[in-house]
Amino acid sequence: MTATTTRDAGAPVRAATPPGFVRLTLLHARFHVLETVRIPMAVIGNLLFPTLAMFFFVVPQQVITSDPLLSVISVGGLAMFSVMSTFLFTFGVGVAEDRALPFDPYLRTMPAGAGPRLTGRVLSASLFALLGLVPLGLVAGIFTAAAPALPRLLLGVATLLAAGVPFLMLGLFVGYRLSSKAAIAVVQLVLFPLAFAGGLFMPAEMFPDWLATASTSLPSRAARDLVIGALSGVEVYAYALPVLLGWGVLFTVLAVWAYRRDEGRRFR
Repeated sequence: MTATTTRDAGAPVRAATPPGFVRLTLLHARFHVLETVRIPMAVIGNLLFPTLAMFFFVVPQQVITSDPLLSVISVGGLAMFSVMSTFLFTFGVGVAEDRALPFDPYLRTMPAGAGPRLTGRVLSASLFALLGLVPLGLVAGIFTAAAPALPRLLLGVATLLAAGVPFLMLGLFVGYRLSSKAAIAVVQLVLFPLAFAGGLFMPAEMFPDWLATASTSLPSRAARDLVIGALSGVEVYAYALPVLLGWGVLFTVLAVWAYRRDEGRRFR
């Protein structure tokens, strides 16, 4: 059968083409961006917290700010925290809040499927993650000796976004498994211990030996070291990438399971 309809006058016309994946993805991304900027505090908090931490805890320490490598280590850790927190809150708390709205079940019954909706959320979260790096980079460039070459800087930003994917999946697991109130508490309980133990606030090189060794098995430490390696060119511990990939696979499996369980519970 041809995709045509017939007017009253008998002239055949081609039926409207349904929106493609890319167009639907961009529409969902725009929706999430507009929804976020309508709450200015959410954007301001994402922009300012890592930068304020940098300004108050790193900039006053001349031993760190005068050393290019130590400066990169400090900036890399806080940048990874910024991306990790953006992804965890966007997908953990954001998805849980969406599930509580009447509009979400309607969207999930649309024939386009979950792909454009989730991809649009990924694009909007990545945009806000990149925006959060701008003031942090400005403070680092003005007050510290961190000055990676442009290729290193671009590689570092790409590594930041790639290293954030496991935390994105962890956020999806939390968002599809818990209510919005519970998701906020769980995200905070997960985010800050991982950040401290992973060396995102205090350099892992200052940890006691037992903690420094134990932290190498955490996704936050592996992500942080990969980012610092990309920015500075220093060698990272050999199993950093396998550790991050392993956690990423685990979180992805949990996210898929939580999504299917939620879909089966709500739509069967």
